Amino acid sequence: MESEQLYHRGYCRNSYNSIASASSDEELLDGAGVIMDFHTTEDDNLLDGDAASPGSNYAMSNGGGAPSSSTHLLDFLEEPIPGVGTYDDFHTIDWVREKCKDRERHRKINSKKKESAWEFTKSLYDAWSGWLVVTLTGLASGALAGLIDIAADWMNDLKEGVCLSALWFNHEQCCWTSNETTFAERDKCPQWKSWAELILGQAEGPGSYIMNYFMYIYWALSFAFLAVCLVKVFAPYACGSGIPEIKTILSGFIIRGYLGKWTLMIKTITLVLAVASGLSLGKEGPLVHVACCCGNIFSYLFPKYSKNEAKKREVLSAASAAGVSVAFGAPIGGVLFSLEEVSYYFPLKTLWRSFFAALVAAFVLRSINPFGNSRLVLFYVEYHTPWYLFELLPFILLGVFGGLWGAFFIKANIAWCRRRKSTRFGRYPVLEVILVAAITAVVAFPNPYTRKNTSELIKELFTDCGPLESSQLCQYRSQMNGTKAFSDDQPAGPGVYSAMWQLCLALIFKIIMTIFTFGLKVPSGLFIPSMAIGAIAGRIVGIAMEQLAYYHHDWFLFKEWCEVGADCITPGLYAMVGAAACLGGVTRMTVSLVIIVFELTGGLEYIVPLMAAVMTSKWVGDAFGREGIYEAHIRLNGYPFLDSKEEFTHTTLAREVMRPRRNDPPLAVLTQDDLTVEELQGIINETSYNGFPVIVSKESQRLVGFALRRDITIAIENARRKQEGIVLNSRVYFTQHAPTLPADSPRPLKLRSILDMSPFTVTDHTPMEIVVDIFRKLGLRQCLVTHNGIVLGIITKKNILEHLEELKQHTPPLVTSPAPFTRDLFPHLFFFFFAPVS
Repeated sequence: MESEQLYHRGYCRNSYNSIASASSDEELLDGAGVIMDFHTTEDDNLLDGDAASPGSNYAMSNGGGAPSSSTHLLDFLEEPIPGVGTYDDFHTIDWVREKCKDRERHRKINSKKKESAWEFTKSLYDAWSGWLVVTLTGLASGALAGLIDIAADWMNDLKEGVCLSALWFNHEQCCWTSNETTFAERDKCPQWKSWAELILGQAEGPGSYIMNYFMYIYWALSFAFLAVCLVKVFAPYACGSGIPEIKTILSGFIIRGYLGKWTLMIKTITLVLAVASGLSLGKEGPLVHVACCCGNIFSYLFPKYSKNEAKKREVLSAASAAGVSVAFGAPIGGVLFSLEEVSYYFPLKTLWRSFFAALVAAFVLRSINPFGNSRLVLFYVEYHTPWYLFELLPFILLGVFGGLWGAFFIKANIAWCRRRKSTRFGRYPVLEVILVAAITAVVAFPNPYTRKNTSELIKELFTDCGPLESSQLCQYRSQMNGTKAFSDDQPAGPGVYSAMWQLCLALIFKIIMTIFTFGLKVPSGLFIPSMAIGAIAGRIVGIAMEQLAYYHHDWFLFKEWCEVGADCITPGLYAMVGAAACLGGVTRMTVSLVIIVFELTGGLEYIVPLMAAVMTSKWVGDAFGREGIYEAHIRLNGYPFLDSKEEFTHTTLAREVMRPRRNDPPLAVLTQDDLTVEELQGIINETSYNGFPVIVSKESQRLVGFALRRDITIAIENARRKQEGIVLNSRVYFTQHAPTLPADSPRPLKLRSILDMSPFTVTDHTPMEIVVDIFRKLGLRQCLVTHNGIVLGIITKKNILEHLEELKQHTPPLVTSPAPFTRDLFPHLFFFFFAPVS
């Protein structure tokens, strides 16, 4: 497979070739085009690491350096060195160092706040800056979500027609003030004109149908084409869901520009276009990315967060909670989503600020009222009928379906994303989007359940049948007035059976198209398509159970709980449970998902069915693989993400994983006071390591500390500019006091300030289970391996990921392949999704 090494790290790209330099804020990593490759160098590898970024401004100079024109000697080492402690693009932050920096900053502020009123005011500003930044993030997230909802609804209805009385009204708003609507056709009014009425002057007939069909496809292709072009030209990072990258960034990885202003602007615009195009995607996942962009931008207004990458990630955790809050109208679910699904480091104060950000965002969205129903979401429903104990069986069956769907979708989507890179579509993302949009529009239009917006479909499937519902799903037979009474079960009419067939076709269509849509180079969320698939399956099961209870009310199951003529089964509840089960099967969320769906419906009474279905879907999905879709895409893209949910059960030791290995070159180390500037430059220029252990001497090999390559380079360049007498043969020392030198020696260079005097170390006999735990809980970049204080080697995050991958390859999964009857029944489908990729 053709791949291009990105800045000498283990990341490959093959989609967008017109990407700016590494130092550019708009530099973009093609997430869907990145392949995990543990055989190439990577940013976290300090032994097999990368050289300085080509876009870096800290290139080494081999000159001797002219004396400074300054009239006094600047003790360079007593001053903070500009640039030291910062990170290159596609590097992992040092969580321990960032927390130490924040504690030092806090101590300095506390020590000065009693000196003057100004210092006291600055301390108050620093203390409140966290609440200010999450408030601004919540306000911006709520406003943008309301704008996206309104624009997406209007553009979605534009595919079918236009409101002549007010062009900015969507279909529903256009008919609000009309007095000529009927109960059965409440969406038809003279003010709203279909494209056939405007162009041909007729609303019915074959010509009218063909014209509406053509205009539907035209607008769908136009929206999809415009979205993918904007993403490709202006902000390739705006494609996809964004949640896998958000998880990686929150774990400490640096991706410059992914949360920048251009990404925010383009993602907001193209998200509206992508949703309006009718593709099988949702806007809920990308809204988390949008909210995190807002949090990242506002964090630069406060030095407390702009100068500390670990503190900035606390803001991003709160922003992700605000994103889910406005996506689902679920503030508490958003906080739990941030805690359970995306956050890597989540202290208690982040919990409070996440809650506040979600509250502010939900309040702003409620004030905008984008759907005109005084609710935060389009498909808010309330049920008035309790569920019965015997219904746990179909609820659990829906959970099984959700787990099977989740496992199948993850395998199929990952297989297609891998194959995309080896086909022509991978090199032509615009063509792929246009083709998928065309197929989706052509197939979707004839079926009313696939033609409408997915959120509206979920709303209809969730809604319980009552006297005010005119949907086909509510066309039951009644001996009294031809409509279903509100309080009792009735036999299904022709409309219900017709709707069942259409829903079955819609289910197959949604399953196939969602596999090929997720991963396109447009903003694409997975929450809504997964919920739609589950809601369709749940509604079908609910109607089947309802009719079973009506025609066989004397069975012992129904006889015990259902009274004759009473409303026993609520099909909308089954749709809700199915939606939660399918979303749980794909994402493997549990607690946060139940709370989100609970906040959607507003009923505590249905917590138990939701918990049963979601837990069942997770168990079934985990039987085929523990990875959710986001973790699978993180691994596919090769991001250095150490998942805290995975269990390490092997008995390897640190010496088996550390570098160097038996046949590798010896470990590159620095001595504390024996090197010259020229020798230090030579070591840096001849190696590509990201850092070096500092030892007492070549003879003793006793560990002194650890120095990062970037910090050494920056310190030498700053010393040459600001200090007199620093030349190539100047002695470099990392000790507190300068070594004894001859009188004619050039001025030595002290680099103790950049030395980490307390690097994390383990012995060579430490079990890897403990080492992996240390890396996960402390967010380490590297760990030194010693024996009796002598440095033997180093373990980096990359080495651990390599080791985990090797163990996975040698450990057979619980379910290695589909059942034999599946292979016999669908041989071509099996080959496509499960054959190895060349």
